[in-house]
Amino acid sequence: MAIITISRELAALGDETAKELSKLSGYRFIDRKIIEQRIAGYGVSDKDLKKYDERKPTFFSALSRGRDDYLHYLKTALLEEAGEGRCIFIGRGAFVVFKRLPDLLPVFLVSPIDVRIERVRGYFRCDEKKARDIIARSDNDRQGFYNYFFDTQWRDSANYTVTLNTASLTPATCAALIEQARLLLCQEVQEAETKKRLRELVLAQKVVHHIVYEKSIPVHFLDVSMRDDTAVLYGVAGTVTLIDAALKAALEVPGVQSAESEIQLIRDYTVFH
Repeated sequence: MAIITISRELAALGDETAKELSKLSGYRFIDRKIIEQRIAGYGVSDKDLKKYDERKPTFFSALSRGRDDYLHYLKTALLEEAGEGRCIFIGRGAFVVFKRLPDLLPVFLVSPIDVRIERVRGYFRCDEKKARDIIARSDNDRQGFYNYFFDTQWRDSANYTVTLNTASLTPATCAALIEQARLLLCQEVQEAETKKRLRELVLAQKVVHHIVYEKSIPVHFLDVSMRDDTAVLYGVAGTVTLIDAALKAALEVPGVQSAESEIQLIRDYTVFH
């Protein structure tokens, strides 16, 4: 049960390749619309979706609670889709969210700037200057998104198992190459471990949701990792009482047998809302 993630430059044929790969492999293509529908279903506004989705946040947007909400529900949406199996994700930090899964196949699609310019001119029916501006803005937004939400260099080749230059490769050819990589690299022996780790990621996300969104305990930047059935909590809190409340709340989540704190105690800690 591999999870395939496709990251791409603008005009590097990302969606087109994902659609071809879906037909070839039988995997579901989880596109932007599907993820946005899930996030909207959690109550996130269209305004926040447009503000944060693969965009570099403004100064005040980056300091707001909306940023934390968006990231939480983005991770939740990705994990819920992955839990249904056989997924192809495009963009939205998926390769970072799933990076510890043994059966992850992260792919990056690129093209030379002159090829991208010609494609953008065709997409938007614009001149070269406008096309360059569109590409520059897209690249800046995507790098800003990955820097801010995931502290990751989007174009670092070390993040990917497969990188393809789509200048002379059709989406169908790219899909065939990715499918061969999946068949060669994703072995059955890894599947059980991937499922186990995915269950742990889902459970950890449920713990975060219960503490922050259901119990409204103000532990800032809360993150949770599972060690077997033990939830380990990370973040920042202003009092010991809040840390104790978070630990107690974690134990209320089905599947969690014990909880440990790595939460930093910083008194009088505040954030912008």
